[in-house]
Amino acid sequence: MAQHKVIGTETEYGIVVRGDPSFNPAIASSLVVNSYPGARVRLQWSFEEESPGRDARGMGHDAYGMPDPESAVANSVLANGARLYVDHAHPEYSAPEAYDPLEAALYDKAGERVMHRAAVAASASSGRQVSLYKNNSDGKGNSYGAHENYLLSRDTPFTDVIRYATTFMVTRQIFTGSGKVGRENDRPDVDYQITQRADFFEEEVGLETTLKRPIINTRDEPHGDPSRYRRLHVIIGDANLSEVQIFLKVGTTALMLAALEDGALPDPLDLRDPVTACWQVSHDLSMKEPLDLDEGGTATALELQWRYHEWLSKYAEAELDDPVWKQVLDEWERVLTLLEADPMRLADTLDWVAKKRILDGYRERDGLAWTDPKLKALSLQYHDVDPAKGLYQRLAARGSFRRLFTDDQIEEATVEPPTRTRAYFRGRCVSRFPDSLVAANWDSLVFDVGEATLKRVPMMEPLRGDAERVAELIDAAEDAAQLIERLGG
Repeated sequence: MAQHKVIGTETEYGIVVRGDPSFNPAIASSLVVNSYPGARVRLQWSFEEESPGRDARGMGHDAYGMPDPESAVANSVLANGARLYVDHAHPEYSAPEAYDPLEAALYDKAGERVMHRAAVAASASSGRQVSLYKNNSDGKGNSYGAHENYLLSRDTPFTDVIRYATTFMVTRQIFTGSGKVGRENDRPDVDYQITQRADFFEEEVGLETTLKRPIINTRDEPHGDPSRYRRLHVIIGDANLSEVQIFLKVGTTALMLAALEDGALPDPLDLRDPVTACWQVSHDLSMKEPLDLDEGGTATALELQWRYHEWLSKYAEAELDDPVWKQVLDEWERVLTLLEADPMRLADTLDWVAKKRILDGYRERDGLAWTDPKLKALSLQYHDVDPAKGLYQRLAARGSFRRLFTDDQIEEATVEPPTRTRAYFRGRCVSRFPDSLVAANWDSLVFDVGEATLKRVPMMEPLRGDAERVAELIDAAEDAAQLIERLGG
């Protein structure tokens, strides 16, 4: 049986300081992270168990990719179990581990509120307007990530992940994109494209995340027991604002990976040139351009996604009884059907469609060419997390987007952790024992309980540390020392 797919998202936010075009993004990002007014603990992130340079193909070295120095001085763990820090000169919200796709989408959305509040506080303390954008490109040749993480079994050969996931990742872009005016990275000219990230992918497989970006990232850093787990670190995907779109992105991918682990997929559908296909899919708004297959013949991205839908529907019906997977499949079917019939009918569901509708309206009203700077400014404004300014935020507020969550549910997720993963233990400890926490990473917490040595609590099992196992222990403990004692430490 497939390993349960614990899911997490990481989003680097674009940052601008109004009236200061020469602002230092690393300093501004540190200000944002350190200004967040919500429940959190500022502490050292422990890199003792982290190895971003370890390659799933058995190469690489652990010294690769040392952490940004900014992250050492601007790092917090939040009461909801998330991490807020500076990564590559961007403020990043790394969501807590979620039990299923619906929960993953909820905590991704909570990150927008966290970031907006941090930006408001940073603006107040600095006297300058700090604006944050949930997007992936500054339009000047720079791209920043929106990553996804999925728990896999160590028994799953990574060669199988590469073979089966590549075509799926390339073609899912038709419903994961957030829309982009123009092109970057020397790709062919295009007025508008589906995704913000596709132009930046240059290799099929690799360890990098910021240079020569690969479709399949090989980082072997499980954030758990390395003898039992892998973590698929997905870097080919846009930062989405639509709740349904986030759910669909992580839900379909988790379902595909579960079927892969259970041996329920037919032979993989290999693209002849996945890197070229990556930007071709993004540039093709008609979704009718045929992609060359490795063993001959062609298929469109939409046709390939329909095949995945057929295979995974049969798998879910036979193997999975959680209703969340039927919800994933139903949303997937609806989106593929409307993409086939008339993509613009998905303006209430997909960011790239909603944004294009807005831009088309301005173009028609004002006679603007796609190269007009006003359109790029509007495109950026779509992603502003400020409810008073962001175009998505305004559309959602007036009911123009389909929703999965109420505002109250999202608000609660900014302060309460998921209850079915180890994020519960992390978040509750932040709330109950903030003065005793001195360091953390995804698979441990370090406490100072007044003894000669610090106390490290390992959290190597992502599905332990949940409310059912530890809620009573945490509630009953008078302080961190008593909690450690009751945990057997």
